[in-house]
Amino acid sequence: MSVIYDRVALIGLGLIAGSMSLAMRRDGLAGEIVGTARSAETRRVAAEIGLVDRVVETAGEAVTGADLVVLAVPVGAMSAVAEAIGPYLKPGATVTDVGSVKKAVIDAVGPHIPDGVHFVPAHPLAGTEHSGPHSGFAELFANRWCLIVPDGSRAEEAAIARLEALWQGMGALTDRMEADHHDLVLSVTSHVPHLIAYTMVGVADDLGRVTDSEVIKYSAAGFRDFTRIAASDPTMWRDVFLTNREAVLDILGRFTEELFALQRAIRTGEGQELHDYFTRTRAIRRGILEAGQDTDAPDFGRAASRRGAAE
Repeated sequence: MSVIYDRVALIGLGLIAGSMSLAMRRDGLAGEIVGTARSAETRRVAAEIGLVDRVVETAGEAVTGADLVVLAVPVGAMSAVAEAIGPYLKPGATVTDVGSVKKAVIDAVGPHIPDGVHFVPAHPLAGTEHSGPHSGFAELFANRWCLIVPDGSRAEEAAIARLEALWQGMGALTDRMEADHHDLVLSVTSHVPHLIAYTMVGVADDLGRVTDSEVIKYSAAGFRDFTRIAASDPTMWRDVFLTNREAVLDILGRFTEELFALQRAIRTGEGQELHDYFTRTRAIRRGILEAGQDTDAPDFGRAASRRGAAE
């Protein structure tokens, strides 16, 4: 593919930014990739492994002359970073982000974007439980959705389409969504499930009648998946829940109602009600498989993954 942006600046050098850099390099989508991170150790490692073409110390230096600026920092840090880079952004540049919440990002970043600079928030629905400059890989976005959430007053159509082309070039599927709706959808598909996973692992940790060694030794597939999710970056998820609290509390309330209904069915022995409920919800899993967003391999592909790692 041809170059889409002559110079890309990555602010933050963790899983998403690192994977973007590797994917852009693989497909020749950027002329130069400049990166920076708050931590000097992260900058050192990124430079040592050649994660980007050039590592610099400050965000202002990174964005100078950049055609695309990617804010890959926790949502709670967005405002301070946007304020720091504002004076250094060149006219015609595009600023985007990869945060899991969109309304809060627009409110935090938008006021610091100067006239003549396009602001196009985005959210790639891809990730792992790992973080840091070593965690990225070029295939992370393959066949995964990236939601584009344009701040209508701050971006022209050409800038939005150009960013979409970049994500598509990295292998992602793209769609556009309004910010409030994005935050509600993600509270269902990501935020509340993560909260439930953290809670279930916390319950296991607090349950005095089950020892830590038993929890670890006898973990079934469901609990193992909870622990994988609960291993995600705590700073990022703290910020997600605080900045998307209304949608999360709405869906959490609905979840609690459903849980109470299931408790009642179990307590009263309503086997048919349980069977009907599980039959309805099972269809969601089939839909995810049909959409190509997961594998139906036995054990969720774990055995194959282990073989691949061994090879």
